[in-house]
Amino acid sequence: MRLCRGGPPPTICKLLRHRHEIDWVMTANIQTRVETLREQLNYYSYRYYVVSDPVVSDAEFDQLYHELVALEQAHPELITPDSPTQRSGSDLSEEFPKVPHPAPILSLSNVYNEAELRAWEERALKLLPTGTQLDYTLEPKLDGLTIVITYTNGVLTQAATRGNGEIGDDVTPNVRTIRSIPLRIPVDPSGPPPPERLVVRGEVLMLKHDFEALNRQQIEQGLPVYVNARNTASGALKQKDSRITATRPLKAFIYAIIDSLGITLDKQWDILAYLRDMGFSVLPDAGYYPTLSHIIQQIPTWESRRNDLDYEIDGVVIKVNDLNAARELGVVGKDPRGATAYKFAAQEATTKLIGVGVNVGRTGRVVPNAQLEPVFIGGVTVSNATLHNYDVVKMLDIRLGDTVVVKRAGDVIPNIVGPIIGARTGAEQPIEPPERCPFSDTPLIKPDGAVDYICPDPHCPERVFRQVEFFVSRGALDIEGMGPQTVKTLIDKGLITDEADIFTLTAEQLLTLDKFAAKRVESLLASIEAAKQRPLPQLITALGIDGVGSTVATALANTFGSIDALVAAAVEDLDAIEGIGPVLAEGIAAWFADEHHRAVLEKMRQAGVKMAAEARVLASHELDGMTFVLTGTLPTLTREDAAQLIEDHGGKVTGSVSKKTSYVVVGASPGSKAEKAESLGVPIISEDDLKRMVGQQ
Repeated sequence: MRLCRGGPPPTICKLLRHRHEIDWVMTANIQTRVETLREQLNYYSYRYYVVSDPVVSDAEFDQLYHELVALEQAHPELITPDSPTQRSGSDLSEEFPKVPHPAPILSLSNVYNEAELRAWEERALKLLPTGTQLDYTLEPKLDGLTIVITYTNGVLTQAATRGNGEIGDDVTPNVRTIRSIPLRIPVDPSGPPPPERLVVRGEVLMLKHDFEALNRQQIEQGLPVYVNARNTASGALKQKDSRITATRPLKAFIYAIIDSLGITLDKQWDILAYLRDMGFSVLPDAGYYPTLSHIIQQIPTWESRRNDLDYEIDGVVIKVNDLNAARELGVVGKDPRGATAYKFAAQEATTKLIGVGVNVGRTGRVVPNAQLEPVFIGGVTVSNATLHNYDVVKMLDIRLGDTVVVKRAGDVIPNIVGPIIGARTGAEQPIEPPERCPFSDTPLIKPDGAVDYICPDPHCPERVFRQVEFFVSRGALDIEGMGPQTVKTLIDKGLITDEADIFTLTAEQLLTLDKFAAKRVESLLASIEAAKQRPLPQLITALGIDGVGSTVATALANTFGSIDALVAAAVEDLDAIEGIGPVLAEGIAAWFADEHHRAVLEKMRQAGVKMAAEARVLASHELDGMTFVLTGTLPTLTREDAAQLIEDHGGKVTGSVSKKTSYVVVGASPGSKAEKAESLGVPIISEDDLKRMVGQQ
């Protein structure tokens, strides 16, 4: 080394040599890391875009990609032509003809918090004339497959995938099979005249309820289930035989104009309106906002309701509404400066399945529980997830030791979406159901036609714990002061053997327990005493009958009026109630015919629990004989408030739509119930319509 020759004194010289060696090692390490990231990301892109069989989650890909971007920005000398940062992703396949796009099909930059979003706006304003005021559109960021469709004089003439952003795969015959994509525009003859040329961009996907129905069909036919909707939609769109595509429930939403001849639109909000007028499916949830602050106020709402939507999203897209300003802002790399994606916290990740436990529920249902290498998802560390049931384990071919995709949607229990087959080493082991209950050692049974194994012992300690835990919970009898740990203590000490024993607990018994002082005992006994007088629908809900939630419980209480009448009810009487089908009717009748359940009910009666409904005093009879179904988020009423309003005026609320349904009350982001109502010709009304029917407006 010549670093110190003729230079500083020996001590400084030694430090400089050391620093030079550190710099050299750090640069070498960074170069190695960049090369590793480049290799990983290129392979992951191939598995995602070309093979439609990803081996990592979107969140993990994004994390690695952003790490590579940061390293290349700090060390531009390490950028190479094959770096994933130097091109857009590609979904090109050798099996389809290639077509050039009339303009680049760009991707989007990402932001993850308010500060980054405001910084995005500040960068844009610096590039625009002083005093510029920007307004915006906000659209859901769909998790589907980008499609580019060309119309010539109103007729669909070509459709292509995004490909590499410059060239796409020609999938015209397949796109023609998607019923939400018009073959000719405008769909309504009274709509705007078609332009000479129109090239639009949209997203092809499967709605959640369609994807679930498709997997049910796969299970019924003994076929493997699909892991996620995005890759299933991608595979369907890229079928060589368009007849196969036609059998898949694909949906397309259109949100942009790429090229046109014969129209001029200067606002993104106007484009959405124009596309809607032409007959395209445009997401109704898109919105216009005059400032970025208005957008920021909406983001928490979007994040909280993402799981209620019937389509998958991983964020929202914010676009500058003024298209002239957006064009002036231009493009940086592969991202337009006039739009960005606000990404929500990841709900999926990949990790190792290291063990399988067994849970037994209050009805005896046996559920395999996945034990995972801890992974951070949706703001929490997840180390356990449900495997649903052993039929699903078999259908998905989940094996011990697999790398699996784990999903955590909001507060829902994390679940295993499926294994990553391409990550297998050969050491993975099949997962078999146990033969005996791990808590009571009772042989498990699997009833004919059932998907679950059952522990049939009603005295199984785990079944008792789960049933009592549910019985006292807030959604059931709501006995304050009796949480899961208290329930477990009471069972372990032999003070209760079922839920009815709660009502015979004494102060003397409770005072013998650790940490149960006089004041706590007095408060708990008061809560138990109050629970004896709960309304009949609440008691029926608390019984934990499989398939009987608050809506069905209310219908049962309103129809029969007492537990005694329910015990005596025939299956035909139960089946006659709107919203209760023959299978549920048989299940309810079997529950009340069970000797153990009858004994528990009799113990409750002897303890003074109210077993009959009070005479109902109606506010009016305006809704007599009418049956309602609620779906979506209502503007001012909760579901419970709306149901109470209907019942107070003589109506009934059920959970499913049928030809007997009088009205379906629809709020924001309705599910499949609204579509079923349309198909059956059942009238759809709003919250305001409902209030007018009972004279509140």
